[in-house]
Amino acid sequence: MRMIPITAINSIIKHTTTWQRWLQFSISIGLLSFLSACGSPQLPEGSAGINSRYNDQEPSLSGDGRYLAWVSNRKGRHQVLLYDLSREQYVSLPGLNPKNVLTESPSLSRTGRYLVYLVSREGRPEIALYDRIVEETEILTESYRHWVRNPDIDLDGRYIVFETARRGQWDVEVLDRGPEVELDIPDGTRIYDTQ
Repeated sequence: MRMIPITAINSIIKHTTTWQRWLQFSISIGLLSFLSACGSPQLPEGSAGINSRYNDQEPSLSGDGRYLAWVSNRKGRHQVLLYDLSREQYVSLPGLNPKNVLTESPSLSRTGRYLVYLVSREGRPEIALYDRIVEETEILTESYRHWVRNPDIDLDGRYIVFETARRGQWDVEVLDRGPEVELDIPDGTRIYDTQ
């Protein structure tokens, strides 16, 4: 049986520990990078107001006047921001502004629950609906083959109007989300009967 010197064992243990620390450090950095890429963009910090030294444009006010949405290119990204005017603070919109996607033309429903906007993935504009209650985005014109722009949602969130180039010119269309949608009304009472 061959004997291994104690100094060699200590050296192996020391290298193993160093290697494990390096691996843990690398995994931690990788996870942080992954989470920052998947999360919502960083909101402006402190008591930053609405305007900045960057381009802030295309404002939309919720029907109750509490929320303001607009497009900003802060931090080098074209993104939709939402501001609570009564609390004077920004509202987080998880998943609404992913990297490498252009968002523009926001429009808010009555209480700001629904936010409809134009999203461009790979250069093709589509109309998207973001529900702040469930924090999910739904592409409303995924199978739509025509160019669209300037979406606008009604107060209760059922109807969306937008411009379309279906006939080779800009026309106006109305999209009805149907009577089964949860309407954006202050007391939660359903307006449409679902019999």
